[in-house]
Amino acid sequence: MITVRDLQTRPLDQVHRLIEPGPVILITTRHRGVPNVMTNGFNMMVRHEPALIGCTVGPWDHSYRALVETGECVISVPTAEMARTVVDIGNSSGADTDKFQEFGLTALAGEKVQAPLVGECYANIECRVADAGLVAAYHLFLLEPVRAWTDPSQPQPRLLHHRGDGTFSVDGEVIDLKYRMTKWQYLL
Repeated sequence: MITVRDLQTRPLDQVHRLIEPGPVILITTRHRGVPNVMTNGFNMMVRHEPALIGCTVGPWDHSYRALVETGECVISVPTAEMARTVVDIGNSSGADTDKFQEFGLTALAGEKVQAPLVGECYANIECRVADAGLVAAYHLFLLEPVRAWTDPSQPQPRLLHHRGDGTFSVDGEVIDLKYRMTKWQYLL
């Protein structure tokens, strides 16, 4: 029988490594006509209907000002095949780099927001800031999707998940338990 003495304590500043919030995403903005893209590993679904997504973007990010001033962005979901590019995007700043040009990304025009979609990504979600009430205290933007796109040429994408220490995991085997979701059938 396992006891608490058999467990190992962990530093509280590393708990984010224990609860992986979701796939690594790219967030695009357009500020004063200039597009930018940033890497983001702190994001989460907040609710299903209407959909609401939470993303942490702080004043240390070049995209922060664009998001605050325009109130819109695109969440682009890269695949594991883009891992090196995703990390390199995160290691550079849009203040001095045109990241779309630097990393060979295709900026596609959305329908509902001015921020560009990333053509190479599996999914793109056009969003508007629904609530900025948590931005001052936590740098947490609540985003409302207004249009969503997927690339049909990528029917089974492998998504990239940051483990908080420079390592990543990739989606693997899919376990189908839909038949057990008796309470949540309306979500299927």
